[in-house]
Amino acid sequence: MKMNKIVLFSTLFLFVNHLQAQNFQRPFPQHNKYFTGSIKPDHISQTQLDNSVTGFYTQWKKRYIKTLPGNTESYVWFGGKDGKRCVSEGQGYGMVITALMAGFDPTAKTTYDNLYRYFKSYPDKRSKYLMAWAQYTNGKSADGTSATDGDMDIAYSLLLADKQWGSKGPINYLQSAKQMIAEIMKLDINHQTWSILLCDGIESESRDYFDTRSSDFMPSHFKAFARATHDNRWNKVIDKNYSLFSNLQNKYSPEAGLLPDFIVAINKNPRPASSHFLESPYDGYYNYNACRDPWRIGLDYLLSGDVRSKKMVTKINRWIRETTNNDTYNLAAGYTLAGTDIKTRNFEALSFIAPFAVSAAVDSKNQLWLNKVWDYMIAFKMKDFDYYDNTIKLMDMIIVSGNYWRAVD
Repeated sequence: MKMNKIVLFSTLFLFVNHLQAQNFQRPFPQHNKYFTGSIKPDHISQTQLDNSVTGFYTQWKKRYIKTLPGNTESYVWFGGKDGKRCVSEGQGYGMVITALMAGFDPTAKTTYDNLYRYFKSYPDKRSKYLMAWAQYTNGKSADGTSATDGDMDIAYSLLLADKQWGSKGPINYLQSAKQMIAEIMKLDINHQTWSILLCDGIESESRDYFDTRSSDFMPSHFKAFARATHDNRWNKVIDKNYSLFSNLQNKYSPEAGLLPDFIVAINKNPRPASSHFLESPYDGYYNYNACRDPWRIGLDYLLSGDVRSKKMVTKINRWIRETTNNDTYNLAAGYTLAGTDIKTRNFEALSFIAPFAVSAAVDSKNQLWLNKVWDYMIAFKMKDFDYYDNTIKLMDMIIVSGNYWRAVD
């Protein structure tokens, strides 16, 4: 009888501990009030917005969150393309999303911690605090270097996790975030131009030391990094890149306001990269990297009211509405910097569509356009798109519905 009481007490203790571990401070939905003048779709109710997010999240998690057999490590499934199982970019997206969806998802913390353990099991070869950018289906890493954007999203997610669950459990989220942020500043930032390096494998003597990927500029992340670490160098990164991007817009895309996937020669004569600089014939175009810019840049205005953000995406908003005649069915999957469609790209791509919803949210002048983009975006079925399109769609749905928040106040 005494033994049964001990077993009962132990079981109750573990159960209570489990419940405490799942406690959250900012449960979904948050209905965050963004900066004055920002908007959300207004042709449907907030409940409908939330339900669209939770419904798509449920599908997304079922399809893309995979757990290693017999392990407590999970990853965001890349889809097996080129034999890859997971990329750090996707792991970062997944960790941010999971922290934001706690409250709706009662197992969000368990999922997040599993994603964290996977990230820690595949360290970058230069720093144990960063993640190797890709793993193949056989579990081996591609080359051991990190991807700048993946590391930045993972670090931001850790700040979210600290705010959501606290850091007194088995994983010290805040400490891990600060360790990552310090390494990102050390290895992923060019300390001469304060531009963002393509990866941590690039050193001062590398030929692409003064080149950057436009979508790696995440000003709202950098502001959180500065607040969390009291490192004012992040403000230099924000200021220098806003200036760089403004000059690029004015010189190479004065009508459309678009930025290229890659920018080269930042120290001398910043310009769009040439064809096949790194990934494709369209490396100097608004292509599959730069398509995230309206989201990354526009989010900064929603969270902080930075006028540089609004000015930059206002150009893009004006152009995209004009070039499509306010008809979402005219959206293309890629553009030249002059704002013309890339030939053969007359198909739908959520990675291009969804970010235009975030940029539209900065101004009430875009209300009808935002409503149309929202309806167009959510109508597509998950089965018809890959991890990249579906994950960017979900991230931007969370933002546009008012359920994204600052990791550090």
